[in-house]
Amino acid sequence: MKDELHQYLRIARENMLWKLDGLSEYEKRRPMTPTGTNLLGLVKHLAIVEYGYFGLTFGREFPARFAELEAEGMARLNSDMWATAEESSESIVALYRNAWEHADETIAANDLDTVGRVLHWPVEKQEVTLHRVLVQMIAETNRHAGHADIVRELIDQSVGMRLGNENMADGDAAWWAAYRAELETVAREAD
Repeated sequence: MKDELHQYLRIARENMLWKLDGLSEYEKRRPMTPTGTNLLGLVKHLAIVEYGYFGLTFGREFPARFAELEAEGMARLNSDMWATAEESSESIVALYRNAWEHADETIAANDLDTVGRVLHWPVEKQEVTLHRVLVQMIAETNRHAGHADIVRELIDQSVGMRLGNENMADGDAAWWAAYRAELETVAREAD
């Protein structure tokens, strides 16, 4: 079961990074919602979350790069949700991949029933198993992959899970325009 859960996490991670492919620095960082949601920020957030859930929770030290980020940049509210001008896309992707390695080491070294502690959760819920943390990270990563799907579509109309497995209806631009128009009509009629 651990291998299966780990595989779902790996797939979700790769799906997140695919959303950055072929975009300019601006497009990766561009706030696309009123709350500032942007692709590179989602990746940075997930890197930090993985370090926390698979590091702190199980008493593992952070690699130097994360400790530096935490000390210098995390004091600002919501700073995990966007990349500064000094943080390159490459450095954020590398941070995420390093978080994967750190998490993967925790996953490999522990059984699903290994107990850890999530210090920022309510006291009565802090004690968790690796199984619980894996499920949490799969849900968290897929949740943000859904955000990334929408943000990427808004940027350049690219859609789907990943290249070669878009998981979308087979329709050309005209079909999608007609489909959207039909949905708009239905929405207006229902109002």
